[in-house]
Amino acid sequence: MTAGLTEVVDRRAGLIRASGHLTSLGADLLRGTADGLRGSGHARVVLDLRGVRAADAGGLDILEELRRDFAAHGGKLLIRA
Repeated sequence: MTAGLTEVVDRRAGLIRASGHLTSLGADLLRGTADGLRGSGHARVVLDLRGVRAADAGGLDILEELRRDFAAHGGKLLIRA
């Protein structure tokens, strides 16, 4: 949990559910979790943001950068909003 953001991870499915307020700090937390899933063999990771009540521009920028990074390495980050 980071600054009002929580995450629930389904490691088997490669799914991260986030809720609360997304800031740059929270996005870094999500990035670390997504990178960990990718490192454990998930080429496709789903980031479910439907529980996020508010987000700042910095946090959204980090997630967009992460999405591009996944694509550049042959993976896919699906963001549900």
